[in-house]
Amino acid sequence: MKKFIISVILLIIIVLISFFTILSTLGIETTKFNSLISNKFAEAKNINLKLNTIKFKIDPRELRLFLETQNPEIVYKDATLPAYYVKVYVDFPSLLKSNFKIKKISLISKELDVNQIKKISSLIKPSNSKSFLNNKIKEGKVNTEVEIFLSDQGSFQNFIAKGKISDLEIELINNYKFSRANLNFFADKNDILIQNIKGDLQEIKISNGDIKLNLENGLKLESNFNSKVDLSEKQLDKYADFFDKYNSLGELKSLKTDLNNNIFIKFDSTYKIKDFNYSFSGKIERSKLKLTNPLANLIIKEKIKEIYFSGLEIKTVLKPKYISLKSLGEYSLNGSDYSKINLENTFKNDLVNLKIDFDYLRDLELDLINYKKNENSNASVQINIKKDKKTININKLNFKEKNNIIEIDNLKLRDNKLLSFEKIKVATERNNFFMQGGKKILIKGSKFDASNLTKFLNNQTNHNSLKNINSNIEIDFKNIKVPMSEKLQNFKLLGKIERGQFTKISSKGDFGGNNFLDISMKKDKDSENRYLEIYSDITRPLLTEYNFFKGLSGGKLLFTSVIDKSQSYSKLKIENFKVVNAPGVVQLLSLADLGGLADLSRGDGLSFDLLEIDMEKNKDSLKLNEILALGPSMSVLMEGYQNKDLTSLRGTLVPAKTLNKMISKIPVIGNIVIPKEAGEGLFGISFKMKGTKGKLKTTINPIRTLTPRFLQKIIDKKKQVK
Repeated sequence: MKKFIISVILLIIIVLISFFTILSTLGIETTKFNSLISNKFAEAKNINLKLNTIKFKIDPRELRLFLETQNPEIVYKDATLPAYYVKVYVDFPSLLKSNFKIKKISLISKELDVNQIKKISSLIKPSNSKSFLNNKIKEGKVNTEVEIFLSDQGSFQNFIAKGKISDLEIELINNYKFSRANLNFFADKNDILIQNIKGDLQEIKISNGDIKLNLENGLKLESNFNSKVDLSEKQLDKYADFFDKYNSLGELKSLKTDLNNNIFIKFDSTYKIKDFNYSFSGKIERSKLKLTNPLANLIIKEKIKEIYFSGLEIKTVLKPKYISLKSLGEYSLNGSDYSKINLENTFKNDLVNLKIDFDYLRDLELDLINYKKNENSNASVQINIKKDKKTININKLNFKEKNNIIEIDNLKLRDNKLLSFEKIKVATERNNFFMQGGKKILIKGSKFDASNLTKFLNNQTNHNSLKNINSNIEIDFKNIKVPMSEKLQNFKLLGKIERGQFTKISSKGDFGGNNFLDISMKKDKDSENRYLEIYSDITRPLLTEYNFFKGLSGGKLLFTSVIDKSQSYSKLKIENFKVVNAPGVVQLLSLADLGGLADLSRGDGLSFDLLEIDMEKNKDSLKLNEILALGPSMSVLMEGYQNKDLTSLRGTLVPAKTLNKMISKIPVIGNIVIPKEAGEGLFGISFKMKGTKGKLKTTINPIRTLTPRFLQKIIDKKKQVK
């Protein structure tokens, strides 16, 4: 009995296993359910399902029974949907009842090309998706599997779709194309996942791409992909119009990159962007940018026309009101040797934070301290800057080239004008000093090269970059190199600066040999006028930037000036000096046929007892009301003006021999002095000098008359000199 029971059980198990095996593999063919299933599908509007033989099978993974048919004919609104086979998971107890329930439908389609999909899309209501499908997708093949889940009531609950798309071609904006694309996709009611994206976006090679769309509570899009670009100048020319729109710096002439890109976009229920994040990292292996406006400034003499990058590791993040950029590699200016660069830059709201560490090989000049860096001498530069809409804060700047060092700590600019600074240190071959800011500015050091100081200050005349500075100031230099190779020792200055201008100065320096420089300034509290006085036992260093004084040597100088808000009224007096080899003077004397004086001016020089200049200066021009030069060889009286574009002078020159002879014959000054003796000759010349800097044109006319004004000036000044 026991053996019989065991045998029966084993037989049942074998039968069940065999039955399970048959159901899970071959299935049981039947046509009994054809009309039942077709009628069930017919309950859905516009769907007609024609079935061949149905197999009754079991899904071993889910241990669920289903009905399967191959090559069914599915017609939706007169459009045939090609399918390879269909699985229908049913509630089998319901088959025995009148209420037939379908739990799940699984469909594997045949390969569809774009044209077939477009025919099906004609049944879809007009929408952006339909327009995109019909107008932008040009080629492609789709293989897909779809599972549809239904409720007990037969209503739609969810779906799962997966498959692959191959040979896809999409037309994007401006006739750009995404072509030869392949991808896999997976989708359900809440999410769409696209993986293994590979294709060509014009010359950009896209690979290892994925896109994830979440449809709950609006729309979230996440994407990652790798992009490779290798474009020559000829290839980039095809996209010149595109780059012109988005790159105002210049023309991109070469580009080779390998980047990993990450995108996140969040939309609200109306598909308005709520948040986004775009980041990329990788390497710019090669790039060349030709600048639209070449860079040029006062410290870099050669215009920078092209910027190159090589082997540049880069990482960038873009968020709303936030941009972060990190890069490490090499750069080149105008095709010179490559130098290292390490950059970190963040933009948050309106605040920019820049850290940059780079080597610099090009030439560089700082006129203020007479520093010149030669080309190919490597300099190391580190800069840390913070910037908002109006203020620039240079937290740290370090410059080092051989033994030359410049350091700046906490220098602040507002609207390109100095606001404050903590400390500046300069140690070069010709300079060694520091500047300390605060309530009192202290400038102190062992040496300072001021050879170009006057030139620098003249260039800053109309731009008060110190407008925000209000402070007492102390300057203490042991040695100052001034123009014409002169040296000023033990220079000390105490003063006060208001709104970027000196209002008080007390200063003294020693040229050596009992020669001194004294500078003083006071401010009138009532009129706000400033009164400046400069006395120097040596004149040349103070006059080097004025062409009019070229060739002047020796003498003592006294300069006084009354300065108001808009202009200054000044007088310059120089006594006992010589003019040696001054081109303008030589030309004037040669044209006047005063050969002896011309030769003298080239040799030992022309001596003068006195030079006086009365002038007015505003921000645009210098008006020379009167220039009087009196000497044993000749006398000159001039007037004129000078602006940034033009110098114009006119005057009278009379040799001293003629002048003395005429004055000795004049008992009383009349209206006009006219030579009365026949053959007495000319008194001198009248002249005009006009032109741009370094290109003055001189014209002369002989004169036989002298005005009382000219004679009176000469007589009065001769008396003063005596």
